[in-house]
Amino acid sequence: MANPFRVELTPIAQRQLENLAPALQHRLTTAMSRLGVDPWPSGAKRLKGPDDILRIRVGDYRVLYRVIGDRLVVLVIRVGHRREVYRAIARRRLGR
Repeated sequence: MANPFRVELTPIAQRQLENLAPALQHRLTTAMSRLGVDPWPSGAKRLKGPDDILRIRVGDYRVLYRVIGDRLVVLVIRVGHRREVYRAIARRRLGR
């Protein structure tokens, strides 16, 4: 079955993924590929704020993404450990 949504990673998300251990990369890549089938899985949460960013949990790691419905794209914005991944989003919102 073909995925109705195409999963794309921003350059930042791609670098973050590449800097992780291979086993963790595999787990995260598997979770991201599932977003192509269902971009709103039961565990997904919408982050507070105006950006329409969602997140899924993969152990202690998070995948932050945005669904672009008119283009049928899931755009992965950030991938990282839970204690770090939200900081960059908060800084961007504050204009730092």
